Amino acid sequence: MRKSNGARIWLNLLFRSAVNGLMIALGMEKSEGIIIRLTKLTETSLIVHWCTRDQGLIKTVAKGGRRSKGPLAGKLDLFFEAELNWVRSRKSELHTLSEVAVLDYRENLRKRYKDTLVASYFVDLLAHVAEPDHPVPDLYDLLARGLGYLVEQGADQRGVLHFEHELARLSGVAHDRSSAFIALEQAFGSLPKSRSSCMDAICH
Repeated sequence: MRKSNGARIWLNLLFRSAVNGLMIALGMEKSEGIIIRLTKLTETSLIVHWCTRDQGLIKTVAKGGRRSKGPLAGKLDLFFEAELNWVRSRKSELHTLSEVAVLDYRENLRKRYKDTLVASYFVDLLAHVAEPDHPVPDLYDLLARGLGYLVEQGADQRGVLHFEHELARLSGVAHDRSSAFIALEQAFGSLPKSRSSCMDAICH
């Protein structure tokens, strides 16, 4: 029995190694990611902007992503969190999305306008601060927590200020002399206009 279990484990490791080697040879990569923007490319395809744990901000082409039927149907919408596979392009920053397995649909973010506004500000601010194709695991986790807070607690000023504070801290620009928003603005230039809309919505 021990030999059988040992052989099974060894075969599993060998299989995973072979799969990983094949993916690398084909230019395929995988990670967890959150959809932060969707752009129409053609009548049937989308450009999907992701914040991924392992590769930071990336853009992928979802061929057939706008069709009601197909392998990507129902899997691509704002704030979805998923495991994704993509083929890296050697010529541009636009890669090819090959597979998506949704981990969290975050359906509650679409039930209240305020929550959607604040979620949009969170992704806009993170995209403004982070560099494309650069691993940002801490920022990814912050975004996931921020969106989770909106799902559970709803949009409020406290959540926005905390998100800004943590983003400034993780980016290394926070200081005691000014608010996190001002610190971020000084470090990265003018920040997303979506802040005004979300603050107006939650303060009135």
